[in-house]
Amino acid sequence: MDAMDAAIPFPVTALYAGLLAILFVILSVRIPPLRYKAKAGIGDGGDPTLARAVRVHANFAEHVPLALIVMALAEANGLGPWTHLLGAPLVIGRIAHAQGLGRSTGPSALRAVGMGTAWGVIAIGGLICLAQSLRLI
Repeated sequence: MDAMDAAIPFPVTALYAGLLAILFVILSVRIPPLRYKAKAGIGDGGDPTLARAVRVHANFAEHVPLALIVMALAEANGLGPWTHLLGAPLVIGRIAHAQGLGRSTGPSALRAVGMGTAWGVIAIGGLICLAQSLRLI
């Protein structure tokens, strides 16, 4: 069997990692032009639009890696296709969060959905991993 015939080790997590990687790049490329406009090499230079873009990007970077780790571990330990129940809400939530925070620094329903889904995926995925490691499921 050659490399092209080999099964993908974590096919569900790989799908969501790919989608989220693209979203990460989209959030990333928005920042340099805003930095240039605000003349801010580091920080946000007091520019609220840049501050929001940096915060959206940072929030993504803070939550998505751990969510993908627990998804991959849960999938590897038997969750299989059920991993979509973690991945789909994570992608939807991260898009919602980026939209909500990107529009306003104040409270918003989209921002709440985004954070709730990220925390939910991490918590539920973590509990699944814990239960799997203790052989409870």
